[in-house]
Amino acid sequence: MSLFDVYPLYNVTPVKAKDVFVYDDKGAQYLDLYGGHAVISIGHSHPVYVNALTNQLQKIGFYSNAVQNPLQTKLADRLEAFSGCKNYDLFMCSSGAEANENALKLASFHTNKSTVIAFENSFHGRTSACVAATDNPKIVAPINAQQQVRFLPLGDLDLVEITLKSEPVCAIIIECVQGVGGLDESTTEFYKGLELLCQRHNTVLIADEVQSGFGRTGDFFAFQKHGITPHIISMAKGMGNGFPVGGILIHPSIKASHGLLGTTFGGNHLASTATLAVLEVLESENLMQNAREMSAYFIEKAKSIPKLKKLKGRGLMLGLEFDFPVATLRKKLLFDCFLFTGSSKNPNLIRILPPLTIKKEHIDLFFKALAEKL
Repeated sequence: MSLFDVYPLYNVTPVKAKDVFVYDDKGAQYLDLYGGHAVISIGHSHPVYVNALTNQLQKIGFYSNAVQNPLQTKLADRLEAFSGCKNYDLFMCSSGAEANENALKLASFHTNKSTVIAFENSFHGRTSACVAATDNPKIVAPINAQQQVRFLPLGDLDLVEITLKSEPVCAIIIECVQGVGGLDESTTEFYKGLELLCQRHNTVLIADEVQSGFGRTGDFFAFQKHGITPHIISMAKGMGNGFPVGGILIHPSIKASHGLLGTTFGGNHLASTATLAVLEVLESENLMQNAREMSAYFIEKAKSIPKLKKLKGRGLMLGLEFDFPVATLRKKLLFDCFLFTGSSKNPNLIRILPPLTIKKEHIDLFFKALAEKL
């Protein structure tokens, strides 16, 4: 049997990893500046994480959500305390797409409306409603296209208001720092304006923090920089440091009822343990502060790159934009310099999404290699 050929694969076979480094089957060491799509938050194979999962697996790895699971309750309390998102409820699932799918479904249940506002260059996942709200027609199948989604320019508050007045909009879904789309971000005025318009028009504001959450931007969630209060917050990727975990935080204005949402694997014992371990390390090693400090160092170093057109993003969710396609440059960095970096919808942008444990010497290695290959 062959694998369904939907991924263009680099000829690299990782077999182990430690902190910011990945090692292939030939023994070569790679500096990981991409974290497998921003998934690796506390570093590969962190001992606290490994021990927590190992110990839990020796007790119980899984049972369904039909029984009590005190680990979920513990996680909800820790998330509230550490994130600063007070009085939200937690619903767990297993991926970012599932998180956004449940967020959109819940918004529609809550408002009894169906249209969604999303923004140009958005990426929210590959399930039914999520992929329809993703600004990439190539990955939207006809069965997904039946969803009612309006794509608006990021930052155009007037057009948002016009759409809210003319259509039954159940949700506005926004990445406060766009991920796959290329690290664009609007202004605090815009995000606060969205919040106000949602309040006026009985519309749910969804903050997609799947890639930007769990300390990636230097704040626990990217929206917190703008002082807004979303109705639903979706999260995944860095939440589990590689274990498949997703979830949504739900504002108390949205009420639960039995059967409203459901999941088989979400919030299982291992998933909850993985997320608790991530929170423990984020706090004990002060990794959000490290993200802010390493971001400032990275931005300063980037000033020495003469061909750089623009530096985008914040925290350790960064992009280097050039005035030429970067695919060849990224391959040189990978195969000549043993550096993993990321791409985006913008062909001229290199995405940098390293573990939050990265240090200055690792950033120095990257800029030395980049200078050599430009």
